[in-house]
Amino acid sequence: MVCADIRYHEVKRLAGQPANQIIPVGGGANLLIIPSDVDPAPPPRHCAAAAGGTKMVLVKEYRVVLPVSVEEYQVGQLYSVAEASKNETGGGEGIEVLKNEPYENEEGEKGQFTHKIYHLKSKVPSFVKMIAPEGALTFHEKAWNAYPYCRTIVTNEYMKDDFMIKIETWHKPDMGTLENVHDLDDIDWGEVEVVPIDIANRESVAAGDYKPEEDPAVFRSEKTGRGPLSPDWKNELNADCPSMCAYKLVTVKFKWWGLTTKVENFIHRQERRIFTNFHRQLFCWIDSWIGLTMEDIRRMEEETQRELEELRMSGPIRGMSAAHEQ
Repeated sequence: MVCADIRYHEVKRLAGQPANQIIPVGGGANLLIIPSDVDPAPPPRHCAAAAGGTKMVLVKEYRVVLPVSVEEYQVGQLYSVAEASKNETGGGEGIEVLKNEPYENEEGEKGQFTHKIYHLKSKVPSFVKMIAPEGALTFHEKAWNAYPYCRTIVTNEYMKDDFMIKIETWHKPDMGTLENVHDLDDIDWGEVEVVPIDIANRESVAAGDYKPEEDPAVFRSEKTGRGPLSPDWKNELNADCPSMCAYKLVTVKFKWWGLTTKVENFIHRQERRIFTNFHRQLFCWIDSWIGLTMEDIRRMEEETQRELEELRMSGPIRGMSAAHEQ
């Protein structure tokens, strides 16, 4: 095995592949194929990643400011999650809801617990498919929604403790100016990259994701009179227009020799893409959810759970894909 400039070869056992075949996967990483009956050696000790010299998680805080109140957002978020889930499900892939029920933990925290499975076989890039065996591209999402605080953890049974995405969100009635709302210690907070997301900025939207009807820069709500949002909309809000910020602290862990940094950065790019597209939709769908009650939302969630099962088993594959990522 070779290690140079802290970029060492990934070791992967694949049956039926020629031994010692080196496949470049981008980002300075390579995949070294060895026969399936040979045990791979650990990375050399002088590699920083092998010696514990690199951080094993990548943490960023995404701040999404919206022209809605914290109270309105609770309903708007749940409505939009249900609608977006249907848009992302079909052709054997998408979202499967296993549980959606109230919870209370030992500390007295109360809220709604959900457990979902994401089936993503065709929607991941080739360098992920290369290291994942058949059936491994399913991800379990468990979420504890104790609004205005929410915690979501995504895991993968194949990767076990070597993979985790944790999203902790505080919803606050401000314009995204609060620092360290998650109350990290000074050292940890100093390593967090803050990433602002402007839902009115079309340049932050991939060409394939753009839909004119989901563009806050052109949408105007008939029921609330909000929108369209100008480039300087945060400074132009009327005094009677509510505002809030979703502070999303995202921790990504992916441990796989030679691919850790590449995949962690890829996941964060996708999280930013999801947060951007989702919140643009949430605002532009406001006339569909404004005025709904939590009872309305729970009924809608029950209906959506049944619809998702039918959609996943039929029709074409739908929704966003990252298969083009290199």
